[in-house]
Amino acid sequence: MQGAINEPVAPGAIAHSADGHHEEHPDLRVLGLLVFLASESLMFGGLFVTYLVYRGMAAEWPPEGTEVELLLPAINTVILVSSSFVIHEGDTAIKENNVGKMRLWYAATALMGIIFLAGQAYEYLTLGYGLSTNVFSNCFYVMTGFHGLHVFVGVLLILGVLWRSRREGHYNATKHVGIEMAEIYWHFVDVIWIVLFVLLYILTMF
Repeated sequence: MQGAINEPVAPGAIAHSADGHHEEHPDLRVLGLLVFLASESLMFGGLFVTYLVYRGMAAEWPPEGTEVELLLPAINTVILVSSSFVIHEGDTAIKENNVGKMRLWYAATALMGIIFLAGQAYEYLTLGYGLSTNVFSNCFYVMTGFHGLHVFVGVLLILGVLWRSRREGHYNATKHVGIEMAEIYWHFVDVIWIVLFVLLYILTMF
């Protein structure tokens, strides 16, 4: 009897309570995503610190000939930040067991992400300076390009959710971890962009 009580429970097993009900252990996939995003935060943090160090050492920042325009990035920022609210509506819809509405909101989020990337590509083509022009341009392209890569991955994740949602019953009010993970990742991408926008655009105006 004592041996049965002390027998270890395998990871992911269902724990039974005294009243006969059962409760599932937390899904470790979400924990894994959070750990991954924490590591990505450290990478972005290193880029932020490096940029601030170079800025503090420079007599003029940004150097002459590498000024940044504010209008297009500001529009891009509005689009990306707004997309966080849009994708949250999709998460809310699936919790109400409305798969069709979830698809609508997630498709809109993917479209907003694609528009953001297109705007960023247009900005690169019209800036007039390149990756190796000076220290500022190097930091600018590395930081925004690394973030753009994350936006691209986020769009793929959202499209993956939409693709999987074609299967009947794949997502519902009680089974939607993939949807939540895509939303968490997208919020992370948005927060990082806000920091980048302040560092690379707002602060360069002063």
